[in-house]
Amino acid sequence: MQLYNKLSAKEREALIEEAGKDRLTISFYQYHKIGNPEILRNHLFIVWNELDVLGRIYVANEGINAQLSVPAENFNQFKAHLDSITFLEDVRLNIAIEHDNKSFLKLKVKVRDKIVADGLNDDTFDVTNKGIHLKAQDFNDIIANPNTVLVDMRNHYESEIGHFKGAVTPDVDTFRDSLDLIEADLKEHKEDKNLVMYCTGGIRCEKASAYYKHKGFKNVYQLEGGIINYFRQVQEEGLENKFIGKNFVFDERRAERISEDVIAHCHQCGKPCDTHVNCANEACHLLFIQCDECAEKMNHCCSNECKEIVALPYEEQKALRKGKTVSNKIFKKGRSPHLKFKE
Repeated sequence: MQLYNKLSAKEREALIEEAGKDRLTISFYQYHKIGNPEILRNHLFIVWNELDVLGRIYVANEGINAQLSVPAENFNQFKAHLDSITFLEDVRLNIAIEHDNKSFLKLKVKVRDKIVADGLNDDTFDVTNKGIHLKAQDFNDIIANPNTVLVDMRNHYESEIGHFKGAVTPDVDTFRDSLDLIEADLKEHKEDKNLVMYCTGGIRCEKASAYYKHKGFKNVYQLEGGIINYFRQVQEEGLENKFIGKNFVFDERRAERISEDVIAHCHQCGKPCDTHVNCANEACHLLFIQCDECAEKMNHCCSNECKEIVALPYEEQKALRKGKTVSNKIFKKGRSPHLKFKE
């Protein structure tokens, strides 16, 4: 019985091209007490592997967080399977705004301690006492209120390419970094201001809203379904779009365009640009913003040092990175000192 992915990304990419069928990119989450995450993990992998589902799914005692793609022709079977699991019946599915058949190239279902790394001790507060969920129109109305503080619960590299007008965008690397920072900044307004939060798909705000209510904030709200669901409602209902730029996503697409505004700049030359790339040097793989001109000039690298390494024969590159881990560098997300136009 197959319980793990056996194909490489290149092999899977070739199969997708050969199939020539449209795929849907979907995300969802659900907080729910799961007694044995490993059993659910194995069950999901077996069923979804048969349906040709690809993606990154985390299962924990507190619930599930899924980002995946599924062949359009298998969507009804996939949805029927979700509905057969009691706590996932009719779960809200965030369908991507811009589809890409290669948004995911492997099926990875992993058991984690948390479905989002928040650094919180859930035993110290009521995680079910959440903030008020807002649909797009109500969200637009409340953020127009001068008594509202709108906070982006995402990280700096996400808000850099797109955010809501007037939002507070914390300069943080991780979600857990933002929690105490926001509380400290707003400590004088726990009772007299509306605290309105948003994130990509809603999962970070779900936990943060309960945490801030525990910390004494009286009027806590969150954008239901995050930016993805917001823009879908804006399109369907003909509402004014308050989001400018791109919405960062955690798959091969890296972003979805929400408005035509380009609010970021190339980290190498300063030209207006909002295209995230990974450094071509596999020993670096730094995520940063690079325009087409710099990509050509730098051979898709973040620095001259990496450019020189990429020019070496592949076996020499492998030897240079042998025994080294680059995970910390990858997640610097554009903070390298080589990137002189990164603000």
